[in-house]
Parts: sequence; C-alpha cells; structure tokens
Amino acid sequence: MKNNSDPSAMIGRSGLKQIRKQVGVSEGGSKGFDVDTAHTVGLLEEARNWLEQFLAETVGMGCSSSGVFNSRWAEVRKQIRGGRLDYLTREELEYGAKVAWRNSTRCVGRLVWESLVVRDLRHLNTPEEVFAGLVDHIELSTNKGQVLPMVSVFASGPTERPKVRIWNRQLIGYAGYVQSDGSIVGDPLNLQLTERIAALGWKGPQPGRFNLLPIVIEMDGAIHWYNLPAGVVLEVPIRHPRYDWFADLGLKWFALPAVSGMRLEIGGVSFPAAPFSGWYVGSEIGARDLADIDRYNALPEIGQLLGLDTGSNRSLWKDRALIELNEAVLWSFAEAGVAMVDHHTVTRQFLMHEKKEAKAGRCVYADWSWIVPPISGGTTPVFHRKFKERTLKPNFFAQTKRWEESRRCPFS
Repeated sequence: MKNNSDPSAMIGRSGLKQIRKQVGVSEGGSKGFDVDTAHTVGLLEEARNWLEQFLAETVGMGCSSSGVFNSRWAEVRKQIRGGRLDYLTREELEYGAKVAWRNSTRCVGRLVWESLVVRDLRHLNTPEEVFAGLVDHIELSTNKGQVLPMVSVFASGPTERPKVRIWNRQLIGYAGYVQSDGSIVGDPLNLQLTERIAALGWKGPQPGRFNLLPIVIEMDGAIHWYNLPAGVVLEVPIRHPRYDWFADLGLKWFALPAVSGMRLEIGGVSFPAAPFSGWYVGSEIGARDLADIDRYNALPEIGQLLGLDTGSNRSLWKDRALIELNEAVLWSFAEAGVAMVDHHTVTRQFLMHEKKEAKAGRCVYADWSWIVPPISGGTTPVFHRKFKERTLKPNFFAQTKRWEESRRCPFS
C-alpha cells in the first residue's frame, strides 16, 4: 500500500463506489439517500481511510489486500451498518489520538507525539464520573511538575447534541469580573464564561485576579458545575532571579495547560470532550497570558518598576519589560520544578520533528503564525521558513463556545 500522509486520499474512487454499493446507494443521483444514509456513507469512507492508515503505520503491511485489514474492515462495516457509530478499538483510539496531535498544524511541540498518554474514558456515564476523570487527568498529567503529555477521551457524539461536552476552554482557568467602574479583575478572556457560570448558581470567592473557575460539564443536555478540589491545581508564583520587587507584583500561573474546548475526530468518529495537555512554552505565559493588553497587561507596571520611559515607544520599554517577564516565567517554573520549554529550544525541536517525519515519508504541515513564537520570532529557526498548511485527519478541531449556544435553550 502507498504510504500517504493524507488519509482522505487513501480510499480512492473505487473504494467509495464499493462503500456506496454496500449501503445501497447508487453512484449517480440521491434517490432514497436520506441524511442517515449519507452519514453512514461518510462514516464508512472515513473508517476505511483510518483503518488503512492505522494498519499501514502500526503493522507496516500492504493492508488493502491483507487478511488483517479485510477481517477488521468487514467487522467495522457490520458495526456501522448496525448502528454502532463508535467502532474504534482501544488501540485504534490511542494511535488515532497520537496522530491527531501529529497533524495539529498550530502546535510547535509535536516532536514527542508518540509519547502521548491516551486515557480511554468512553465508558463513563454520569457527570460525577466525568468530573472525577478530569480531576485525575489534571493530577496525572501535572505529575508533580514533571508534566506528561496526555489526552482523556470521553464518549463520542454529534457536535450539535454531544453526549459529553466541557464548557471550559481549558480545564484550568482564572475567572474574570467586571467592576462597577467598568474595569476588569482577573482574566478578561474568561469574562463571559464566568458570568454564565455565575448564572448557573456558582458563588465563587470575592473577585480576585487568580480565582480558579469551576469545571462545567454538559451531559445529555443537562449542565453541571464542579469546583476543583483544593491542592489539585499546581500554581507557580512568578519571581525574577535579579529583581526582588517582581514577587510583589503578585503574578502567578498554573502549571498545566489542558485544552478542553476542542473536538477530537478519528476515522469519522467525533469526540466533543477530549481534553489534552502538555507542558508550556514559556512565551505562552510571558508574552501572551500575562502580557497581552486584553489579558493581564503586566508590562506597563513592570516597565515603570524597571525605570523605563513608558511614555515613548522609541525607548522600547515594552520590549525590555517583555524580556524580563519572560525570563521571570522561565526561571520561576524551573525553580518550582515544573516542566517548561523556551521558544528557542522548541522551534529547533520542531525542525527536528520535520526531519524525522520526512524520513517516515510524511510531510509536516504547519500554520506559520502559530509556529513562530510571539517574542523574538526573527531569532528562531522557523521564522524564515515557509510551511505548507493543510488539515489532515485524525485531528483536533475548534468548536463553538457551548455557553453561547446554550443561551438559546440547553435542553431543546
């Protein structure tokens, strides 16, 4: 079988024709071809693509004509036609999640995609069980600071009516509050989510800069929120190796970035709740979370305390403050024993990943605007490179904000 990194190209016209024949759909016209049949045809096509890729990469054989493929394909075809839409075995799910990370064009840290720990939690049936699984994910992936790349996959389902959906964009995040004078305390990114959770009945602590948000789980149309247990979230106070006053800024950040708002898709099977986590690139916190003007906007105060001329752009005070903030973030995480990589190292690792994939006969696609770091981009080896951008499957896909959808009616 041809080694093709694009699974959508694997089935070919003859394979699609065979699939249509198996579900009673003619090649020409759509007579008798309702929505359910259309979905079945699409799922069969995606399933065959994925099984071919899975066996080709894990078994290393010409699986189109192999007994292994033919046996598994017959089994999957029967399951799908019988209404079992999530046909994936544990092994197929695990490898599919790893490939989804490998195919993520916006991720610069894909060198270690094969090390991803995949937790199959599709069997959990209550919101309490799901929440317990999320707490376990945070603890296991944080690993006392020695962060393990991890994804936890919950029940499959359509995006419009998911079996399980997590409202939070990340499992860990800080609340945002609008004050009476119009100012914002906390993280402005989570302002709307905080308001929606409060409308559900959450009564958190007094508005503060770093109040942890509860996790909101939607399951079978019902919405539940849960406060994270004390001690589960590892947070790092931000200090500086040379400026003692940096600690007085009161800045801190959580150790584990765990993205929970994206949808995982493998072989046509959709998982709206599949939070994944790894270690931070320092600039994600130092040049975005704490520095962006529409986030914590820490640069003006840092610039003033450094004695810089913050009234003139020509003084480059923002650049100097930004460098000191990023140094503080990297140093603080190292002092706390929490895994983190700097933007120079991770971009070199990305080129190593590209070479490794080329040896395997695969092209690495990337979104340049995300691969190049938000600080000192021109000094990194990816800045002067051009990358092809293409969306392959399996992959992680963005979803609409569930709390905005639910304003209409979460139970309709």
